Formats: sequence, C-alpha cells, structure tokens
Amino acid sequence: MTGPGTLDPGLLLGAYSVGVFPMADSRDADSIYWVEPRRRAILPLEGFHLSRSLRRVIAADRFRVTVNRAFPQVIALCAEAAEDRPDTWINPIIEDAFVRLHAMGHAHSVECWDGDRLAGGLYGLALGRAFFGESMVSRAPNASKVAIASLVARLGAGSFSLLDCQFMTAHLASLGAQEIDRADYMALLGAALSSTGSSAASSAASLAAGDGAGDFFALDAAAGADGAVPGKVVVQLLGQTS
Repeated sequence: MTGPGTLDPGLLLGAYSVGVFPMADSRDADSIYWVEPRRRAILPLEGFHLSRSLRRVIAADRFRVTVNRAFPQVIALCAEAAEDRPDTWINPIIEDAFVRLHAMGHAHSVECWDGDRLAGGLYGLALGRAFFGESMVSRAPNASKVAIASLVARLGAGSFSLLDCQFMTAHLASLGAQEIDRADYMALLGAALSSTGSSAASSAASLAAGDGAGDFFALDAAAGADGAVPGKVVVQLLGQTS
C-alpha cells in the first residue's frame, strides 16, 4: 500500500510494464494499493463482437466520438458515483497521476458526445503496442459500447497487439473479452513491449514511443474537421476483424 500524496508517473509506467496497476479502496481513500490479478481480462483486437444493433448505432453516428478532447472530464466522470456504481476505485491520487500522464502523452481518452454533452467514454494508458484500459463510463445508452468499439478500431489501425481490460465483467464478455492466466498475460505483454526495447527500467519516453510502438493517432487521418472519425469508418475497420 502507498500512503497519502502523489503517484510518480515514472513509477506508474514501470508498474504497468510488469503487469501491475494501482487501485484505491474508494473514491475518498487517501492511499492506493498495487494489483496483480491471477486471472486477467483482455479483449483480442481481432475478436471484437460487433452486434447488429451496435453496428447501427455506430454507423448512424449516434454519438460524436473524439479522442483526447476532454481527458480530465472523462476520468472525473469515471470516478463519479452513479446509481449502478455507488463508489469507484479512482481516488484523487490516481486521477492526478493519470492527468499528468495524459499531459506527457502517455494516457488517452475516448469521448462520446451527445451534442455538447459528454455522454460517456473511457481512458487508459498506451505503452509500446499495449493499451491498458482503465475505466469506461456511460451516461446514455450504448455510449460506453461505442467508445470501446471506437478504441478497438483505433488500436487495430495503429498496430497495437494487446488491449488489457484488467477484470472480466459481463459487459466486457459480451464484447468478446477473454479471461486468461497471469502467465499467458505476461507473455502477451512481453511481446507487446519487446519491439520497443521496453522494460521496467526503461525511460517513460522509450516505453511509450520506442521503435515499433503502436500509433494511437493512426486513425485521425479519417477524422473530420470536428476531430470525430465517421462511424462508417469504424464499422468498416471492425468488420475486417470481428
């Protein structure tokens, strides 16, 4: 357990590179602890389950989907209490650390907008060709599903090889997530980081931007003037893998 204060971004990057991540007991907790699950949830990028109903929602551009336009707002929304989630594991220490990682170019958000209202989204951390999904949130039907579908399309376009979802849920399982043993997860993580020369001792810069690192922004060439990638492009990319 780590006591009150701040969480060093370099320490956080090193932890993720060896399969460990932080959590807090509650939103108001003044400390964090480190987690290394025996069973890990991943979402194979080539195995995303795109249902007909979700395909229609995405193709119709029900939400305007952007990236990194509102990172602090997304993580704050993920940390908020909701009717179906009265408390969260994202305390101010974790929130502050990820906002700093975002400013450094390592953490990213996907936002779903309903007009000018942030209706949902997700955030996570990119290292090498791995993306560690931290949390997703929905304040409108299908918003979180659209966010993760858009993320999968983006990661596929950017040559990522691993989408880590941490813990399995029924929601993730419905989208194609699988639960694997820690040893299998570490093999996938090692492969996702190996081409960058990444290791726990590597600098933050080399971890995220080494040779062979995934390109989180590869899909932005298809974005419109408002920064949103058309839903039809996302559906087409997912149709090549699902």
